[in-house]
Amino acid sequence: MMAVLYRADRIRRPHTALPMRALKANDGWCDAVGDGNYNRWVRHPYPARAERLWREDALYDVIVVLDHNRMPRVQGAGSAIFIHVARPGYRPTEGCIALMQRHLLLMLARVGRGARVAVG
Repeated sequence: MMAVLYRADRIRRPHTALPMRALKANDGWCDAVGDGNYNRWVRHPYPARAERLWREDALYDVIVVLDHNRMPRVQGAGSAIFIHVARPGYRPTEGCIALMQRHLLLMLARVGRGARVAVG
């Protein structure tokens, strides 16, 4: 199931039927192959490598956590695969899907709980 994380200090709560929660400054996502929390949400400080979800740039002001490699989780098969806000000029991501913030918010307002993302 997809879920939405957002920066409540920067944007209003998005309108969506998907499960949602506000990000906290210590939120992270473990991407350390071999760690028991690989491809899971964690809190910083975390002893293994984990991406910080609370960023200074706007890329993670809205995050849609995708089900990629969630059940079953396979070590090394991909971690922290999200839909998030695009960099200026749509510069490449590290394996995620990126949209302009306004388009991401419009998409969220239109999807239901059973929504699926297909990349092809």
